[in-house]
Amino acid sequence: MDILTILSRWTHVGTAIVIVGGTCFLRFVLSPAAAQLPDAEHAKLKELVMAKWKKFVMAGIVLFIISGFYNYLVVQMPKHRGDGLYHALVGTKILLAFGIFFLASALVGRSKSFEGLRKNAKLWQTVLILLAAIVIGISGYVKFMPGTSGV
Repeated sequence: MDILTILSRWTHVGTAIVIVGGTCFLRFVLSPAAAQLPDAEHAKLKELVMAKWKKFVMAGIVLFIISGFYNYLVVQMPKHRGDGLYHALVGTKILLAFGIFFLASALVGRSKSFEGLRKNAKLWQTVLILLAAIVIGISGYVKFMPGTSGV
């Protein structure tokens, strides 16, 4: 393994830890605690947190795309030529990831088009977390599925 491959893998996994962990924190810790605040304070806290969190989400999406496509196209694809199941699972993972990116962007954004999602943030954060769990499950399986080198 070369240093770029190692850095790409660390970037991908580290970004997942930060973004999925942060979303779990928002959904299950901060949101319920903030809901106990008076409306004006709750709205101000939400505004401040989302302004900071948005930077993490957007940077995370960029890092996921760069490291994910590097890992797939440069590192894994040569090892899995002709392996239909591997490519189908990774393709599914990529499509789900883009769904996660959409939800994460909509939840931190300000577009009026997605105000409905933000008003029901608990539901959509839960959906995002469940989709992330599926992506993580697929990732774990394809990393060590029969016929792979486990690298």
